[in-house]
Amino acid sequence: MNELCKDRSKLFISVIIPVFNDVRGLEKCLQALSNQTYDKNSYEIIVVDNNSDEDIKSVVERFDAHYTFESQPGSYVARNKGIFIAKGEIIAFTDADCIPTKDWIERGVSKLLETPNCGLVGGKIEVIFKNPSHPTAVELFDSITAFPQKHFVEKDNFSATANAFTFRSVINHVGDFNSKLKSNGDREWGNRVFSSNYKLVYADDTGVFHPARYSYTQMRKKYARLVGGQYDLQQNQNTYSLSLFIRSVLKDLKYSIIQVLELLFTKKINSATDTKIHNTWHQIQLTRLIIFIRYVMVAERIRLHFGGQSQRG
Repeated sequence: MNELCKDRSKLFISVIIPVFNDVRGLEKCLQALSNQTYDKNSYEIIVVDNNSDEDIKSVVERFDAHYTFESQPGSYVARNKGIFIAKGEIIAFTDADCIPTKDWIERGVSKLLETPNCGLVGGKIEVIFKNPSHPTAVELFDSITAFPQKHFVEKDNFSATANAFTFRSVINHVGDFNSKLKSNGDREWGNRVFSSNYKLVYADDTGVFHPARYSYTQMRKKYARLVGGQYDLQQNQNTYSLSLFIRSVLKDLKYSIIQVLELLFTKKINSATDTKIHNTWHQIQLTRLIIFIRYVMVAERIRLHFGGQSQRG
């Protein structure tokens, strides 16, 4: 890999973006990617339409990007389709609802190359609000809990694929994403990279912006999907059992109590960040939201346990 790093100018980058019904987000993402500081002849953008109802292709055709289609639902299946056709020695991942900074590719590649035996770089994911001066309680909660990327990389040994860089050679070594997973596939893949003795690095200067979820409906979909991803991973690893189901439900209930108490007494809702909530009205709203989210998670665990199918990622 050190030989590969000697001449950066010859490295070609493939940026892979899975998308499902997000024309507006994709437009902003592609616009940001078309104005990168990295040499425009040295990277390609691959958009994988994951069987959207919206006209994704017409959006892609307005930019210098490649369009491909994947009918099987799941963002990790879509990313694998992008990997299959990618030409790059370095593979970068982001999502259709993300807006990369102008130097995103340049900084991500530099971090990857300057780190010996690097297998994965996870960049900063900054959550933004619709109205920055008046964020809703849902937006606040999402901004604090959604993407603690530094914690993901340094403690949990993976990077959220909203902002990740790796070498093609690493993918060849550890394999691509688990196509059976609709959520948590980034965690499962990153853990494989770590287990193969590659180094994982967090890059605070390699950023993308991600809009905060702002409604209860969006939060319900998010946490139901996350529970489904856990369930699918447990099924895939043959670790799922009745006792695990019961422990998970009890953990959800216990954690809701702990999180509410932390919010009330320490004004924090995520130990991975230092953000505190000083607004009393926001504390009340966030308490309601925490209880709602844990209800969603418990209900989804029960639904899946009795034969339901996990939701798509």
